[in-house]
Amino acid sequence: MALYTYIHDESPTPIWGLTSGQRIERVLKSYGEISVVTDLNALENNDSVLLFHGGYLFDDRIVQYLAATPGLILQIDFKGEKTAVAAHISAGIAHQVLMVMEKTSNTASLPGVRIESLDTLPISFQENLRKSVPPFILRVSEENAENLERRLYNWAYKGITDLVTKWVWPVPARWVVRQCVRFGIRPNQVTSVGFILVILAGILFYKGQYGWGLLAGWVMTFLDTVDGKLARVTVTSSRFGHYFDHIIDIVHPPFWYLLWGLGLPATYSGSAEWLSLAALIWAIFIGYTVGRLTELLFRRVLAGFEIFCWRPIDSYFRLITGRRNPNLLFLTAGFLLGNAPLGLVAVTFWTVLTSLFLMFRLGMATYARTGKEPFQSWLTDIGGKVATDALAVRIFTKQKHLS
Repeated sequence: MALYTYIHDESPTPIWGLTSGQRIERVLKSYGEISVVTDLNALENNDSVLLFHGGYLFDDRIVQYLAATPGLILQIDFKGEKTAVAAHISAGIAHQVLMVMEKTSNTASLPGVRIESLDTLPISFQENLRKSVPPFILRVSEENAENLERRLYNWAYKGITDLVTKWVWPVPARWVVRQCVRFGIRPNQVTSVGFILVILAGILFYKGQYGWGLLAGWVMTFLDTVDGKLARVTVTSSRFGHYFDHIIDIVHPPFWYLLWGLGLPATYSGSAEWLSLAALIWAIFIGYTVGRLTELLFRRVLAGFEIFCWRPIDSYFRLITGRRNPNLLFLTAGFLLGNAPLGLVAVTFWTVLTSLFLMFRLGMATYARTGKEPFQSWLTDIGGKVATDALAVRIFTKQKHLS
């Protein structure tokens, strides 16, 4: 049975360069073969159709949930009234549902169709963004376009990440994302510039030009934030872009530290003789690999979600764990103190220590998995065992509905 999409009364106001209808179409492209129609009369009665009111901005998760859930009308509270804004129904009753959207009819005349609201949708937890955020549907107007762009950007930002990405990059990255949308720059182009900077930073580290290398490295980490947010707010994620970005992120950090170490003799002749460079690099590579494998085992074997989402302590730990950005802080501090070898030593010890902690948490999770309690992320238990006013909730989630 075919599935079609119909956008009703679309607002011409673009949000991050896309109208509501255009955004819905892009979200649905990743779902499968869904055709957009402009005339409901052209459909057969038994065809399935997704109806969306084009005057609202829909959370991507809602679009995907509706596509997978037939026999459903979604209502929201708008100015004190129950308003139907989307549905997945048969084409035979599509005109009746449109009348409900236009408030010239009511849902009582549509037997067999389930009514849901935002509060009843089971889609708060976002594993890919490591956060729990209630789904949203927001009215689009020219007056609130800037506010909607800000809210959509915040929604697209990871909740659990390192301290630099979480607290330093959001505001400047939003400005750069806006310029990318304005000039038609795509996420893969930003990622490609980042890849060039990865190589440039490595070369500069090898030559002992640590100041310029750190500049290239920090710009690369900033662009690594920009490309992901740009992809999400414009719905331009691709399989190639996903793997291109993730492979770069996973592979390059230990090689930066290796090249940093190889560059030491060029600038610090005689001052690094006490270091066993080979021992430091081996410790970094082993520690980094063990940490990544621990995360992989937790997600693939034990849980189905990331280890940093398991308990609040793991989310706090993600702020400072021995990944690229926290380690770049150590390297930068060493450079500014005039002691680049000390920066590398700090990276080594922190990488090893944080990987040992991850292994310890994996052991605890393995034991907990055998117990009677449900094994789930703390993000799914907010309002239950986790109080809604807990510090971790305030730091890592947004628990109020966007409106």
